Amino acid sequence: MPPASADGFADLRFLLYHKHPTSARTRFLRFAGGTVLAPYPLPFLSSPLEPEDIEPAAAMMHPATLARRLAGGLQIPAALLEIDAEFMEHVEIPGSTVTVHLVRFTSIDPPLQLFADRGAAFCPITDLRGGHPTEMALLRKAYEHVLGG
Repeated sequence: MPPASADGFADLRFLLYHKHPTSARTRFLRFAGGTVLAPYPLPFLSSPLEPEDIEPAAAMMHPATLARRLAGGLQIPAALLEIDAEFMEHVEIPGSTVTVHLVRFTSIDPPLQLFADRGAAFCPITDLRGGHPTEMALLRKAYEHVLGG
């Protein structure tokens, strides 16, 4: 059973990105602590699960509801976020499993200043090398998904 969380995100993580509609420049949001996952980084001992190792979920929250909750946690307008319903990865962490969703910023340009004030930055995937190994695997999968979509 996942640990209790006051914000309800104990078993969820979000990988946020912006893809420019004209140039297709894709950048991922890296938070001040170096993680690319919101609202919390993965623990040190975590590893991606293969599809055959995942137990079916009893119920899943609607993507729009997830986006609203995430926007509230990040203190940004919900209209800025869109959950990619076709991308969902699972990661085993000590004592639990978390689900990772891919989230796109819907604005024409990334909200750079909004996150710069918090010590976060939008970075191309090449600038994110050397991070948590599981996060790097998730980034690779997300990048391939975004380019293919």
